[in-house]
Amino acid sequence: MDKTYYNPEDLKKFEDVGEFGPELADKFFEYYGSVFEEGALTAREKSLIALAVAHVLQCPYCIDAYSTDSLEKGATEEQMMEAVHVATAIRGGSSLIHGVQMMNKVKDLSM
Repeated sequence: MDKTYYNPEDLKKFEDVGEFGPELADKFFEYYGSVFEEGALTAREKSLIALAVAHVLQCPYCIDAYSTDSLEKGATEEQMMEAVHVATAIRGGSSLIHGVQMMNKVKDLSM
């Protein structure tokens, strides 16, 4: 295995983040678990959302975890890629809309 900054084995240590602060970690994991329970959205839909967000945040741990989770919850490869494209479109659009701020500033400076 090639060495990378992100060690895939560290994903298995996620639960250990409470070692230095168990009270807040316990609260986080309780919340985290509740968020991914079936609700108005199915667990599969939530997993696809998490996969999309993981790509926007560029978190390799989350990408690994929610690629696996999405497949386990019955998502297809096509659905997973479409979720990634939705995230990409939103990320690109959010970058472009900030261009309006630049345009406003340039116009103000040009007057």
